[in-house]
Amino acid sequence: MLSIIVPVFNEEESLAELRSQISASCTASQIEYEVIFIDDGSSDSSWSIIEKLSGDHPEVSGIRFRRNFGKAAALTAGMGAARGEWLLMMDADLQDDPAEIPKFLDKAAEGFDVVNGWKERRLDPWHKVYPSRVFNGMIGKMTGLKLHDHNCGLKLFHKNVAQEISIYGELHRFIPVLAYSRGFRVTELVVNHRPRQFGHSKYGVIRFLRGFLDLLTVVFLIGYGQRPQHMLGAIGLFFFALGILGFGYLTLIWILMNIFEAIPLTPIGTRPLLAYSTAATILGAQAMSLGLLAELIVANTVHNRVTFSVRERVGENTPIDF
Repeated sequence: MLSIIVPVFNEEESLAELRSQISASCTASQIEYEVIFIDDGSSDSSWSIIEKLSGDHPEVSGIRFRRNFGKAAALTAGMGAARGEWLLMMDADLQDDPAEIPKFLDKAAEGFDVVNGWKERRLDPWHKVYPSRVFNGMIGKMTGLKLHDHNCGLKLFHKNVAQEISIYGELHRFIPVLAYSRGFRVTELVVNHRPRQFGHSKYGVIRFLRGFLDLLTVVFLIGYGQRPQHMLGAIGLFFFALGILGFGYLTLIWILMNIFEAIPLTPIGTRPLLAYSTAATILGAQAMSLGLLAELIVANTVHNRVTFSVRERVGENTPIDF
C-alpha cells in the first residue's frame, strides 16, 4: 500500500479536486493507496470537506489539529497513522501533480529508499527561485547530498525512513538529508510543477532565514549529535588558546618593562589585547563547559534512541529489536 500524506492549512478549494486526481492516477496504475489529510489548524471549511471526503471514499482519512503546529508536525502525525510500505508527502494546493505518483514508485523500485521531487521548471517568481537555488547549493556542500530541490513538496520514502528519522520545527525539507545520513539511498526525479490555482503561498521571505538556521541544526545533528564536545570543545580550545597566548605575550611585555627595563614602561591595563585575551579565555572556557554538559545529556539519553540503521537481516537468530 502507498500512504499519501497531505498537510492542509486553509485549502478548502483544492481538496476535492486533489483527491479526485490522486484517485485517477492510482486507479489507472492499479496502486493500492490511502490518503491521509492532516488539517493543521485551518480556519476555513477544510475540515468539514475532509470529513465529507472520508465519508464518501473509504481510502480517505483525516487528522485535525487543535491549532496550527506546522508542516513537520502534520507530517509526523501522518507518518504515525500511515499503514503503507511507502509514504508519499505532497502539498494540498494542486501545484504537486498526482500524475507523478506512478513515476515515483517506479524510481523507488530501482533500489532507492527516498525519491525527492525536482521542480526543474518552477512556476514561482524570481525572488523565490534564485534564493532557493543558492540554498540548495549550500545544502549540498554542507551535507554531501546534492539535490536540485530539497524543498520540493513531493517526496516518496520507505516506512523504515519514517521510523528512523525525527522531524520537528521546519526540518521536513531535510528528510532526504536525514535519511542519507543514516545510510538510506536517496535520488531525485524531475516533476511537473503546476501553477497555483487557489489561495496564496504560505511562505514569505522569513522562510529562507529559518531554512538556513535549520540547515545549521541538521549539519550539527548529523556531524556532532552524538559527540557535541568534538565541536564545542574544539571551538572552546581555539579561543582559550588565543586568550592564553595573549596573556603570555602581555606577561613577557611586563617582564621586559618592569624587570629588565628593556622597553619603556607603559601600563598593561591600557592595552586592548588585555580585554581581547580575557574575553577569548572566558569564551573558550564557556564553550568547553557547554560541550561537557551536552555530553552528559547525550550520555544519559542516547540509550533511548538507536544510533545506527540496519539495512537487511539474515538468519533466524538475528535479533529484531535492539
